[in-house]
Amino acid sequence: MRMKSKKLQESFYLKKLKWERRLWKKGTKLIAGIDEAGRGPLAGPVVAAAVIFSEKIKPFELNDSKKLSPCQREKLYELIWDQAIAVGIGYSNEKIIDEINILQATYRAMREAVVSLPIIPDYILVDGREIPDLNIQQTAIVKGDGKCFSIAAASIIAKVTRDRLMIEYDLKYPDYNFARHKGYPTKKHIQAILKYGMCPIHRTSFKIKNKERYGKIIT
Repeated sequence: MRMKSKKLQESFYLKKLKWERRLWKKGTKLIAGIDEAGRGPLAGPVVAAAVIFSEKIKPFELNDSKKLSPCQREKLYELIWDQAIAVGIGYSNEKIIDEINILQATYRAMREAVVSLPIIPDYILVDGREIPDLNIQQTAIVKGDGKCFSIAAASIIAKVTRDRLMIEYDLKYPDYNFARHKGYPTKKHIQAILKYGMCPIHRTSFKIKNKERYGKIIT
């Protein structure tokens, strides 16, 4: 039963490499998976990552970063850096987000992630929508972080990188508890904003909905 279970698991993760394998068979060698983390928070940057694996990669247990525990993400983060042939990371901070909007800031971070790769990819697989103003052939995959191996890897790199940044910000701005919620609009985060106001890493262009329901419980 263990042998059968192991084979089924290997088959499941091999299936996630189908996008890369199709391109490898056509002679396209350097394929970068791209994803982001941090579009929804009220504070901090949006972070994008690009990850390239070799054709010889043996598939391991990867999934959409949102479906993994922090401990799982940390372990996979190290494994991805060890197994990938190239990793690139891009950032758009809160000022850029406020200036050009979150969608354009996300595209900017994704382009930066590609540029920061030590090698130029032949092809890009990106979660969601294609990246504009990028002179590399690409395919957008809806919910790609749960379907495509390279995109799942990028989602983990982006998520862990951003979470670590927010933990650092927690030390600088302890009133907001960024280490716990990472800038997302949780009840306690909104209460802190209503009590202390916004700190320098808050996105001033993002609006808090239903302020009244939170304001009543501020002392």
